[in-house]
Amino acid sequence: MVVGIKDAVKLIGISIIACCAVLVCTMFLNFYFDIKEIKDMVSTEQAIIFYNAQVSTAKVVCSVSGGCLLITSVIMLLFYIKHYIDMHKKELGILKALGYSNLKIAKSFYIFGISVFIGAILGFLGAFLLMPAFYELQNKDKILPEIVIHFHPAVFVCFVILPTVLFALLAIFYAFLKLKKNVLLLLKDDFQVSSKIKKQKDSKVKDCLFIDDLRSTTLKSGKTLVFFIIFASFCFSAMTQMSASMKDLSSVMMGAMMLMIGIVLAFTILFLAITTVIKGNTKTIAMMQVFGYSQKECCKAILGGYRPLSYIGFVLGTIYQYVLLRIMVDIVFKDFDEVPVYEFDIPVMLISLVLFIGVYEIVMYCYSQKIKRISVKEIMIE
Repeated sequence: MVVGIKDAVKLIGISIIACCAVLVCTMFLNFYFDIKEIKDMVSTEQAIIFYNAQVSTAKVVCSVSGGCLLITSVIMLLFYIKHYIDMHKKELGILKALGYSNLKIAKSFYIFGISVFIGAILGFLGAFLLMPAFYELQNKDKILPEIVIHFHPAVFVCFVILPTVLFALLAIFYAFLKLKKNVLLLLKDDFQVSSKIKKQKDSKVKDCLFIDDLRSTTLKSGKTLVFFIIFASFCFSAMTQMSASMKDLSSVMMGAMMLMIGIVLAFTILFLAITTVIKGNTKTIAMMQVFGYSQKECCKAILGGYRPLSYIGFVLGTIYQYVLLRIMVDIVFKDFDEVPVYEFDIPVMLISLVLFIGVYEIVMYCYSQKIKRISVKEIMIE
C-alpha cells in the first residue's frame, strides 16, 4: 500500500469542510423534504407565503453553501494529492522503476476518500442532533402545521455515500494523471539553491529586490494556497458579519451556528495553508539564514505576500454576505410582512475587520516564531 491510513488522517481539513457542508445541507434538505409532506395542509394565505419562503430558503442555502464548500473540498483534495506526490516522488519513482504501473499505484489513493467519509458522517449525525431545535425555530410562530422529522435515505446517500465514492474515484483519477511522469523526473531532486541568494551588506536595495522577487515567486508557485488564504478570510468575514444579522432575521441559534462554522473553516484552512507554505520553503528559509537574512526578512519574503490577499478575501466575504442576505430578504421573503428591512451594518463590519486583523496578525506572529526555530543543521542533514 503506497498511501496509508496515517496519510489520510492528515487530510483533516477536508474532513472539517465536508462536516460543515453536510451539516448545513442535511438540515435544510431534510427540512425541505419534511415540509413538502405538509403542503396539502397549508391553506391560509399567510401560511402559503411562509411555506414558499421556507422552501426557497432551503434551496438557496443548499445550493450556495453546499456548492461553495464542495468546490473548496475538491480543490483541497487535488492539492493534497499533488502535495503528497511531490513529497514522495522518489518512493513513487522507485515503485515505477520496479515495474508498478501508474494505475496500480494510483489505486491506493482511494483511501483519501476516508477523510470525506469521516467528515460527512459526523456532519450527518450532527445535523440530526440539531434538527429538533432547528425545526422548532423554523416554525416558532406556529404558522405552519407541525413538521415531523423523518429519516430520508436519499439524503444519506446524497451527502455521505455519494461524496465518499466520488472523492475516492477523483483521488485515483487525479493521482493517475499526476503519476504520468518519466521515472527519472520523479527520482530527481528539484531543489536548487537560487543563485540570487547573496547577502550584499553594502546594498539594501539588492536585498529588497531579492525579497520582493522571492515573495512574488512564492505566490506564483502556490496558486492553490493563494485560493485557500483568500477563502479563509472570506469565511471569517462572511460568517461573522452574517451571524450578527441572524438575531433579527432568523434566530440566535442560526447566528451561533454560522459563527462557529465560519471560525472553524477560517482557522482550519488558514492553518493548513500557512503550514504548507512554511514546510514547502524550509530549505529556502534555511539558505536565507545562512546568508545572513534576519527573521523579519524571511517572514516578509515567504509570508508577506499573503497579507494583501487576505484583505481581498475579507472584502469579498463582506460583499457575499450582503448580497446573499439581500436576496433572502428582498426576494425569498419579499411577501412576508414580519421580515425586517436589512441594511448593511457598518459597525458590525468594522468590528469584524478589527477582529480579523488581530487574529491574522497573531497567527502570522506565531508562524514567524516557527520560522525562527527552523534549524539549518537539520535541513542540511536531509
